[in-house]
Amino acid sequence: MRSNELFIGGRWSQPSTDQRIDVIAPHTEQLVASVAAAAPADVDTAVEAARAAFDAGPWPRLDPAERIEAVRRLAKIYGDRRAEMAETITSEIGAPISFAQRAQVGLPAMMMTAFCDLADTYPWTEARRGMYGADIHIRREPVGVVAAIVAWNMPQFLIVTKLIPALLAGCVVVLKPAPESPLNALLLAEMLAEAGLPPGVVSVLPGDAPVGEYLVKHLGVDKVSFTGSTAAGKAVAAACAADLKRVSLELGGKSAAIVLDDADPAAVAAGVRSASLSNSGQICNALTRILVPAARADEFTDALATEMTSLVVGDPTDAATQVGPLVAERQQERVLGYIESGQREGARIVVGGTDMPDGIDCGWYVRPTLFDHATNSMRIAREEIFGPVLTVIAYADEDEAVAIANDSDYGLAGSVFTADTDRGLSVATRIRTGTFGVNQGYTMDPFAPFGGVKASGYGRELGREGIDGYTDSKSISVAAKGT
Repeated sequence: MRSNELFIGGRWSQPSTDQRIDVIAPHTEQLVASVAAAAPADVDTAVEAARAAFDAGPWPRLDPAERIEAVRRLAKIYGDRRAEMAETITSEIGAPISFAQRAQVGLPAMMMTAFCDLADTYPWTEARRGMYGADIHIRREPVGVVAAIVAWNMPQFLIVTKLIPALLAGCVVVLKPAPESPLNALLLAEMLAEAGLPPGVVSVLPGDAPVGEYLVKHLGVDKVSFTGSTAAGKAVAAACAADLKRVSLELGGKSAAIVLDDADPAAVAAGVRSASLSNSGQICNALTRILVPAARADEFTDALATEMTSLVVGDPTDAATQVGPLVAERQQERVLGYIESGQREGARIVVGGTDMPDGIDCGWYVRPTLFDHATNSMRIAREEIFGPVLTVIAYADEDEAVAIANDSDYGLAGSVFTADTDRGLSVATRIRTGTFGVNQGYTMDPFAPFGGVKASGYGRELGREGIDGYTDSKSISVAAKGT
C-alpha cells in the first residue's frame, strides 16, 4: 500500500506536509500502519484538479454508457481483491472477518454492479409536451464537484453509496475517509488507478476533522455528501447553507424493534441479533430499543438473553468470532459509560456489563449487554450508544408501542416482528422513519432508497434515488412550430 502518498486527481502525489495518521488495531492495541495525512493545501490541489476535470474534462460529457462501462471495469477489479479488502477492514476497525467478507466488502461489490444496472435504465433524458405546445426536453446533468465524507464503521459501504452514483451521474469526487479507517480507502484508490478514469475525477484524502471542515467549506465544491454523527451533520449543514451548497446527510439512529404479541420469541431474538449486534453494534440503523408487550416481556427478554449469551466474542480475524472489539479506546469508554448510566437510572442488566469478556485482557472490547426494566426516557433509550448494548422496553398495547417508537429524536430505521404480515405492514405505515423492516432488521437492498428523517438526516442513498442526488434537472423548451 502506498502509505507515503496521497491519491490526488487520479495520480499518486507527495503530501504537502509530513503529518501522519497512525492506525491502531482495536484487538491488539498495536500499530497496524502509518499513512500520509492530507492538509488544507492538499485539499486545494484535489479540488483544483476536480474543478478542471468537471469544467473542461471529458468525464461529465461522456455518454452515460461510457461511464457505466468504466464503473463496471472498476467493479471487476474490486471483485478480484475482495479478500484483501476484507482483511484490511478487519485489521483497522476490528470488524469480525466473517462480517467484513459478507457486508463490509460483499455488499459494496454487489452495489457497484447494481448501480450500473440502475444507470442502464435511468432516465438521463426525457421528452414532454408542454402545456403551450412546446417540446420540453428534460436533461439530468451532473451536479458538479462532490465532497464525500464518510464515517469509519462501514467504510466501503459508505464510500460506494456516494462514489459510484456520483461517478455514474458524471460528477467528480474528492473523498475523505475517517482517520480511523484510511487503509481501505487507499486500497480502493489503487483500484481506481487501475481502472483508468480520466485525470481529476477522483481524489482520496485521509484526514482529520479540520481537513473535512476545510473541504466542506471549499468554494470549489458543489455538493457535500456526509455520513457521521448528528452533531457533526448539523455543522456540515450550516456550512453548506452559507454558500447555498447542495448537501445530503446520513446521520445517527436509535431505531426500535416493535415486537407484537403474536411474535415467536426465538425468531425475534435471532432477528434482533442480526439487526442489532452485527459489526459489534457499530451500525447506524441498528435496532437498539426492543419494545415488547408487557404481558410477555419475560419470554422475549429471556430469549434475547439466551441469544446474546451465545455470541462468540474475541479475535476479529477468527472466522468463528461474531462480536469483535470497538474501533477505539474512546469508543469503549463511551459505551461503558452508557452501561453505567443505565444502571444509575434504574434499568436492570440481564446479561453483560462493564467487565471485559471472558478470556480477553487486551483490546477495546465491551461485553454484549442487555437491559430490561427500562423506560424510553432513560439515556440508554434516547441516545445513540454505537456498541453492543440493547434495551428492552415494555408496552401496554400496540398504540403505546407505536408512540414509544416515534418518541425519538431520530428516524433512520426500525422493524416490527409479528406472525401477521398485514398487521406488520400496518404498523410500518405508522412509524416516522426513513426505512423499516417487517420480520427483519432493515435490509440494505441496492434497489431501495436508504436514509432518515428528523435528526437522522435528509437525502437518500441506494436505488434510483441514490443517482438522483447527484443530478440537476435542466428543462429545455423548444417553441412549437408556427409560434
